[in-house]
Amino acid sequence: MNIAVVKDSGVQVNSHKVRQMADLFLVKASRIGQCLWEEISLALTNDSGIHAVNRTFLNHDYPTDVISFSYKPMPGESGAISGEIVVNVELAIRLGKHFKGAERELALYIAHGCDHLTGADDATGSQRRRMRARELRWVKAAEKQGLLEGLLHP
Repeated sequence: MNIAVVKDSGVQVNSHKVRQMADLFLVKASRIGQCLWEEISLALTNDSGIHAVNRTFLNHDYPTDVISFSYKPMPGESGAISGEIVVNVELAIRLGKHFKGAERELALYIAHGCDHLTGADDATGSQRRRMRARELRWVKAAEKQGLLEGLLHP
């Protein structure tokens, strides 16, 4: 699996740790959705950047935390899935002050995006609870591996 990290948030983010974290989450996510991964793009942006994506692709006129797009393989290709995850780093920093820190909030957004790439849905309360429980386990595993420490340098 190839993971590309694109930074457009104005915040110093440790790309190496973001890539390692995404890899960890995608391995865990593949167990849930029985997925093979090809190319994953992880765009780290701000309110303005994710607002534009949300408006253009989902017809929602507001910034959000994370948006993901999954691309099924073309017929005759390897069968691996490609995808994009757009993460609002600015929101993670802002909300992290009220929760358990910006690094943890950012990790939770990345986990949520990876979870959606498997086809997981959060349309109902029970779906949201299952996704959140899974994502919190993944973030805890990333924390144990030291991937949250030094993730952001605002």
